[in-house]
Amino acid sequence: MTEQASHGKSRQYLIAWERWIAGIAFTFFIALLGYLLAMVPGFQPIGQLACAIIIAVVYRQIFGYPEALRLGITFSTKKLLRFAIILYGLKLNIHTVFHDGLGLLVRDVFVILFAIGIMMGLAKLTKADKNISLLLGVGTGVCGAAAIAAVAPIIKTKDEDTAISVGIIAMLGTVFAIGYTIVNSYLPLTSMEYGIWSGISLHELAHVAIAAEPAGEDALAVALLAKLGRVFLLVPLCFILIYFIKRKNKGEQTQNKVDFPWFLLGFILMSIIGSYVLGKVIPVSANFMEGISSATTWILTAAMVGLGLNVSLKDLRSRALKPLLAVAITSVFLSIVAYFMI
Repeated sequence: MTEQASHGKSRQYLIAWERWIAGIAFTFFIALLGYLLAMVPGFQPIGQLACAIIIAVVYRQIFGYPEALRLGITFSTKKLLRFAIILYGLKLNIHTVFHDGLGLLVRDVFVILFAIGIMMGLAKLTKADKNISLLLGVGTGVCGAAAIAAVAPIIKTKDEDTAISVGIIAMLGTVFAIGYTIVNSYLPLTSMEYGIWSGISLHELAHVAIAAEPAGEDALAVALLAKLGRVFLLVPLCFILIYFIKRKNKGEQTQNKVDFPWFLLGFILMSIIGSYVLGKVIPVSANFMEGISSATTWILTAAMVGLGLNVSLKDLRSRALKPLLAVAITSVFLSIVAYFMI
């Protein structure tokens, strides 16, 4: 190889490296805009995640996909997304779930089966997109965006389908969380019963916190405990999906095989560390844990920005309207059924 050719190759590597860095930085910049937008009155209940996805989708429709930054954006979409899910495991206290929440865990199992079953039934009835419907069913039954992000690579959905599903769950969950706080004063429920209702039926951890916090500390504590049980069930649900997909794809071509989601092992490991190591074997401050939680949110938001940049509104109209209607109906049914499970 001549010196000139070697220099040219080095130059290509440098350009690729710069575009990789710039692409990642771009997703975090949009995440920052989402954070700022979420501070604006009227957008606060929607949250940083949904605001960032909205900005990313709007950017795509106006300016198109930033091809020069594709390498870094793809890294955020694929690698950072899995890393965020691994860190998300620290939010799950396994000891608390098993020690105080076994009764709630049984209800959580029913909630997940109910949400996915109703969602897929409505999808079949309305001929809605199956992948988006399944992601929305999982997001409704388990834990919103994190569950969708965990299941998406297992069922091999398109990036735009994942982004659409996350956006729908984030915004719909916000509407329901606000609705819960409004109807709370009209329901014959104690603060603890209201907390359980919120925890077993609302979509995201943030939605549960929004709804339960006004009812007091006890309501918030039991609501989050109920929600953590649903987060815990994400792992067995993923392995069940892998089993059924492998059975369905048995005998088909190699490209239809399901890749093992190694990031779930990281999720489990972080859950164990957060439950039995941090704060017990290794002393850590509350500020440290809050910092990790904040970092997880930012990384997940940047990853979702990458997904949002893949959304084409032309496809959104034809493919997302029916799943949106189905998940809204499913969420209403789930709220009603969960109310009578208290």
